[in-house]
Amino acid sequence: MNTNEIKALVSLLDDDDKEVQLHVEQRIISLGGPVIPFLEAEWETNFNPIVQKKIEELIHTLQFDALKQRLREWKDSETQDLLEGMWLVATYQYPDLSLERLKKDLEQIYYDAWLEFKADVHAYDQVKILNSVMFSKLKFAANTKNFHSPANCMINIVLDSKRGNPISLCVIYMLIAHKLKLPIYGVNLPNLFILTFKTADTQFYINVFNKGIVFSRSDIDSYIKQLNLPPSDIFYEPCSNVDIIKRVLRNLSLAFEKTGDNDKMEEVRLLLDVVTENKEEE
Repeated sequence: MNTNEIKALVSLLDDDDKEVQLHVEQRIISLGGPVIPFLEAEWETNFNPIVQKKIEELIHTLQFDALKQRLREWKDSETQDLLEGMWLVATYQYPDLSLERLKKDLEQIYYDAWLEFKADVHAYDQVKILNSVMFSKLKFAANTKNFHSPANCMINIVLDSKRGNPISLCVIYMLIAHKLKLPIYGVNLPNLFILTFKTADTQFYINVFNKGIVFSRSDIDSYIKQLNLPPSDIFYEPCSNVDIIKRVLRNLSLAFEKTGDNDKMEEVRLLLDVVTENKEEE
């Protein structure tokens, strides 16, 4: 479809006949993501506020459909790369966000950590070094003032502001740790996401939300007991990258619910459904 044909369709978006409007909208949506640049160009040159709003809604629908598809492909991929998953979540709010930009930001943090890192010291000391870089030098910290802000789930915003919730801070910490070849993984505790340093003969836990404080399995035992929950392996052992993205999406949905943005809350729940669904069911 060429530009003139798209212009013709756009000109019908405020047609008096609602059926014509609906047909035009469905036709534009059927063209998929490639039509977005044409719609953006039309938005810039069209001064009818009704048409502009409809174009904005169409662009959002096309971007959202594309995001669902990319999330589905990510979930079904062999690698399920964590940074890519976090990037996809962030593109819900920031569709033009570049994955390369996130990689560049993380590379700088890794470089700061690498300058001070020592591979030949005890695991606890390695974590202390990483803690020093993340929380003392770079000033990453818990966003306690705006704990339920949707921004806490957007890795680009957390990298810029250096403030986040437990899981976003843990993800950044873990991505840097992996670049340093440290065996650090996410753990799905109730109400708190943490990390574990785990090898064949060593395991301890890291609370990144509390500046990387190190604690033991017995501390988790006490925590679970306080919540009156029965012990479960998921409270002690590494979780998958898919589990992490699911939790990020749950947090994001809750954040939108608390801010009263029910439309976005429902959309994020649809994204969560995509990551949760089984391939065999599709």
